[in-house]
Amino acid sequence: MAEDYLAKFARKIEYGAIQEVREERQAWFQRQSNQIFEAAMHSLPDISTSYCAWEDVVSIGAPEELSEAQQTSLQDALKAFIPWRKGPFNIFGMSIDAEWRSDWKWQRILPELQDLKGKRVADVGCNNGYYLFRLASLEPELAIGLDPTVRYWYTFQFLQKFAQRPNLQFELLGVEHIHHFPKFFDTVLCLGILYHHPDPIGILRKMLTSLKPGGQLIVESAGIPGNTSMALFPEKRYAKVPGTWFVPTLPCLVNWIHRAGFREVTSFGSIQLNTEEQRRTEWAPYESLSDFLDPTDLSLTVEGYPAPWRFYVKAVKPKH
Repeated sequence: MAEDYLAKFARKIEYGAIQEVREERQAWFQRQSNQIFEAAMHSLPDISTSYCAWEDVVSIGAPEELSEAQQTSLQDALKAFIPWRKGPFNIFGMSIDAEWRSDWKWQRILPELQDLKGKRVADVGCNNGYYLFRLASLEPELAIGLDPTVRYWYTFQFLQKFAQRPNLQFELLGVEHIHHFPKFFDTVLCLGILYHHPDPIGILRKMLTSLKPGGQLIVESAGIPGNTSMALFPEKRYAKVPGTWFVPTLPCLVNWIHRAGFREVTSFGSIQLNTEEQRRTEWAPYESLSDFLDPTDLSLTVEGYPAPWRFYVKAVKPKH
């Protein structure tokens, strides 16, 4: 059994509390719905590759490293993880065009990141780990993705089977557990999850707790247009998405982050979401943004709310 990578940090984090959540969630793997992912994980023989490229298209493996039979098995295994929400990827020559052009988001974020070489990073709500693999080129000591979704855990582990990057890890934890890493991270990425929580200020304060003094927070969030500090509270769903609580204006998002205790709160992007950045694809063949908007007025969602924008904000934890 491999040594737990967190063991060496046991005195710096709330290791026992993390272990309790880990043990509790082991039962999730026994659910019948997850057996397809377990089968996909074991469908290929061990294959090593020396080729990885952490670019806009995250590429792992070269096509000539697999036999024709292995190519077929790999393609079948990759399809088990449909829908692919984040990407794009290229796995041994197989192009995976995900629902989101996550590379566009990364291009906006990358210039705002502090130097991460030898640092510790958290990506909360990491999905399949696309941004973890993008972080690999920045040479962090450790990058941990947190996401309480078994499908995404399996997808990441499947990719890691070939990528073999020990400084990239995935925990089946939610952002509500990040305070168990007190003063541990140099940077926290909070991309596309804040509006899914009924207590955004509480979540931001947990992330503040997890950061070292002087540490950096990067937030990307769905939002609505407006010049005043206010948030939409959808009656049921927003753009057909369940579990959406508060959708802020940009001034509201900045205000949340500031009132949670962060300083140097600065917006670095405000973009109306369009159907080139989020769309239906072969690898995500279900409803996407075009289905979430009013077909007669693209400035509105199907529920009649303002259509989504995406806001980008960076902030710093005070040193004192």
